[in-house]
Amino acid sequence: MPKTFPQMRLSSGLAAGLFGLLVVGLGGWWFTLALGVIVHLALLELFRMAQFTGIRPATKTTLVACQLLLISTQLGGEGGLPTDLTEAVLPLSGAAICGWLLLQPITGSIADIAASIFGLFYLGFLPSHWIKLRNLSDSDLIPGLHLMSHSLPEAFTSGMYITLVACLMIVASDIGSFCLGRWFGRRPLSPISPGKTVEGAIGGLFCAITVGALAGEILGWSFGFLIGGFFGALVAFFALVGDLTESMMKRNAGLKDSGDALPGHGGILDRIDSYLFTPAVVYYSVTLILPLIKN
Repeated sequence: MPKTFPQMRLSSGLAAGLFGLLVVGLGGWWFTLALGVIVHLALLELFRMAQFTGIRPATKTTLVACQLLLISTQLGGEGGLPTDLTEAVLPLSGAAICGWLLLQPITGSIADIAASIFGLFYLGFLPSHWIKLRNLSDSDLIPGLHLMSHSLPEAFTSGMYITLVACLMIVASDIGSFCLGRWFGRRPLSPISPGKTVEGAIGGLFCAITVGALAGEILGWSFGFLIGGFFGALVAFFALVGDLTESMMKRNAGLKDSGDALPGHGGILDRIDSYLFTPAVVYYSVTLILPLIKN
């Protein structure tokens, strides 16, 4: 018997979750490779949407630039590249994209340049923070796990735990928004995405704060419930921003979904939109705020 839409959505969602859990656990180049494949597919969907509006982005150049950005971030995290060289990849890639558009038979427009540079930022620079987050190794970032550190494999780093917590907060936000919005949603949140409601957004916020607060206590952060809840609120907000940003682009392109790669979920970009702005927020919150409130 063919699967119904909710069954397909649940099956593909569970498969994506298990895959994410596996690659986060593996870390290193496996994590970077998986992220690179996802970024590649999502960028193709993004530029397909752009082409529906008449924009001609530098697709191939941007695809290569995004992969170089991810690879250089991983190499930089391992100490294989100097920090200055890693940081140079983004501006040099932007210049290369503009140069490529200048060399085309039909010179690129402002819209072509903007879409290409946005693609580099949106699906290159932002996702690279997942690699930075996963590569964190300072055990002081998770003081609550010091007691069991002697019995855990070396692969179980602070970066792995914090990455998993970040993903859990995003999942909690998505589930809370979907369920609470479906059950209690009455007031539309934004004309950009008519299906989203204020009640759903509040539900997602509450669920992310709850997960963050519990994680803050488990990881042993100072003011664990408060700081963890604050991180959860940030994640819920920027996950929503990511979701609405992608909805805005689909609306502009006249598309319901960015693609059809995931049954019940639409395209790759439809599935990862909440995961694009959040890693940078979590990374800088953890590395800048936690040291300030250290016991």
